[in-house]
Amino acid sequence: MKIFVSRKIPGNSLDPLLNSEHEVLVSEFDRPLSAEEFLERAKGSDAIITLLTDKIDKDVIDVIGPQLKIISNYAVGFDNINIDDATEKGVVVTNTPSDEVNEAVAEHTWALILSLARRIVEADESTRRGSYKGWEPGIFLGSSLVGKTLGIIGLGRIGLMVARRAKGFNMRVLYNKRSRDEKAESEYAVEFKDLDSLLAESDVVSLHVPLTDETRHMMNKSTFYKMKKGAILVNTARGPIVNERELVEAIRQGQIGAAGLDVFDNEPNINPELIAMENVILTPHIASATWEARNKMGAQAVQAVFDLFEGKKPENLVNEAVWEKRRT
Repeated sequence: MKIFVSRKIPGNSLDPLLNSEHEVLVSEFDRPLSAEEFLERAKGSDAIITLLTDKIDKDVIDVIGPQLKIISNYAVGFDNINIDDATEKGVVVTNTPSDEVNEAVAEHTWALILSLARRIVEADESTRRGSYKGWEPGIFLGSSLVGKTLGIIGLGRIGLMVARRAKGFNMRVLYNKRSRDEKAESEYAVEFKDLDSLLAESDVVSLHVPLTDETRHMMNKSTFYKMKKGAILVNTARGPIVNERELVEAIRQGQIGAAGLDVFDNEPNINPELIAMENVILTPHIASATWEARNKMGAQAVQAVFDLFEGKKPENLVNEAVWEKRRT
């Protein structure tokens, strides 16, 4: 079998693949491939291990060829792949969710919350510029999180891990999702709220929803001005959930007190006005970037390929409907 891996990945999780009897091609570039480069290398493959930067639809699948059996996405999200197209073509799609990834994203969410509340990045940059002349009582005053209210939009596995950590700060935790989660309410003492109430009552709002037609730009001028004035907004989910242009205006007018973004509306391009704002922290889509998470993701992506080649249903099958009509 021929397998194409669209980018070098950290760790040694590809070793079982490279040491197998299969023909394996790993991209020689440590960068996203152009569409032309991707197709040139993927054509004729039975399996491809892709990243979020690889856009896959029926046209791409057709060019790769009728022998393509699986797209193993090295990511939890899969909005880079047209799932309906893959299912129609009989191609299996898998992803790489795990506790290691969830914990990493929850940790990064809290890193952003704490850094914004205590103005860590601003203080660090000022100190490095030589501004520190000795202790002063009035510089870089931040906000304590103890007793404040955290609003979590999307209470999945990552949202629950964020909620669990909030208890260490004695925070009130509100959540919003399509349906109430009474088990989570009992175990984590979280409170279900409609979206408007959550926004109005929360000192910190953290986003943990998938990117869908419904959630695209759900955080916009209207929702920003329903938030408590001066609240913190954190996004470690998907960039297009937030309308960046309208976020800039809300921050400029003081409606949003600070924002932490790990993902962006048009990656890798970032609104230059956000870059210039001192009360905004920007990280380069690294919420899941721990060695533990990356190794787990790689192992899962490789195992999905092995499982399919052996006729087993992969553990993290995204398009269940394809299984009975999959290519063999």
